[in-house]
Amino acid sequence: MQNNFFNKSLLVDVLEKPNNNSKVSSQITYGEKFKILSKNKNFYKVKNLYDNYIGYISKKIKTKKVFKPTHKIKILKSQIYFGPYEKKKRLSNKFLPFGSELEIIKKEKNFIMFEKNQWIKLNDVRLNSFRDKNFVKILKLFINCPYKWGGKTFHGIDCSALIQVYYKYNNKFFPRDTIEQIKQKKGIIIKKKFKKGDIIFWKGHVAVCINSNNLIHAYGPKKKVVVMSIQKTIKRIEKSAKLKVKKIFSI
Repeated sequence: MQNNFFNKSLLVDVLEKPNNNSKVSSQITYGEKFKILSKNKNFYKVKNLYDNYIGYISKKIKTKKVFKPTHKIKILKSQIYFGPYEKKKRLSNKFLPFGSELEIIKKEKNFIMFEKNQWIKLNDVRLNSFRDKNFVKILKLFINCPYKWGGKTFHGIDCSALIQVYYKYNNKFFPRDTIEQIKQKKGIIIKKKFKKGDIIFWKGHVAVCINSNNLIHAYGPKKKVVVMSIQKTIKRIEKSAKLKVKKIFSI
């Protein structure tokens, strides 16, 4: 079936099963391309065309088929303003999350319109082709954001999504879940000294070293994205969850 993009919805939960009581397994942000695989009375079965992740979304969600994103959000959340082109813009309580892809319809001074009468600040975006290899800067945008299983934005994010958003922003493929991420590169299991850029995997969890002493991760027990000591984190996870490091490779 035809590829689609979200229009009115800035963020949509992807469910494990086609029912309203299902757990959220991932999310699709504004501008992400997805394919409708099948449909029933209330749900679409969809595949995210960036990472091939499959799940279910409500049929109530509005989509559009003609869309050519040229820019992407470079900050944690970009404030949306409402109003016609000629009039003063009204501040809203809505935001476009980091990495959202958009098409510029109009420009007015320091603002750009991405949907009819919906504006964001010009300084909040970069060209889609832009790459930022400063992974520490990008991951630190999410410090103190709530931990949310299946989440991918400032509203809530999980450990694997925190890593994936960096790769996606830089136009590189990286899987959605840790079970697939760990297969991406060759690595080692035991390491005495860590360095900036080391990605540490446990069963069902992942973190990134921001220097030789500290790592950053979306950590369930802390209920948010935090910076912690590498060695203390390894010991804590081994003690509390009975999990040992499975693999380490460089970002």
